[in-house]
Amino acid sequence: MTMNERRAEIMRILTARRSITMPELARTFQVTTRTIQNDVVALTVDYPLETQQGKGGCVRVAQWYHPHRNILSGEQQRVLAEIIQTASEQQAKVLREMLLEYGSPKTRQTLQEGFNVQ
Repeated sequence: MTMNERRAEIMRILTARRSITMPELARTFQVTTRTIQNDVVALTVDYPLETQQGKGGCVRVAQWYHPHRNILSGEQQRVLAEIIQTASEQQAKVLREMLLEYGSPKTRQTLQEGFNVQ
């Protein structure tokens, strides 16, 4: 998993759970707590993250922050893209719509270029 994939996954987890400890994130991604701290610092540039130190400390998304849509993980996007290859025309259409709606910007761009979708 690349650094950017890990950071995207951290945001997906935080969006779903609202808060989590840094040691728990470190265990989840099999990296050091320091790596997670660096990720959180980098993510605060684009996202409203808050940290709480000490006992019960955590990283959390600001209460007011509610993204307008869910985002698929990289693995979920890859699986859907694989399924499209063997799906019926109608099923493939629905799967492409899902990827366009909930996929990463790169996935959406690839689909738009590959299928001339706007």
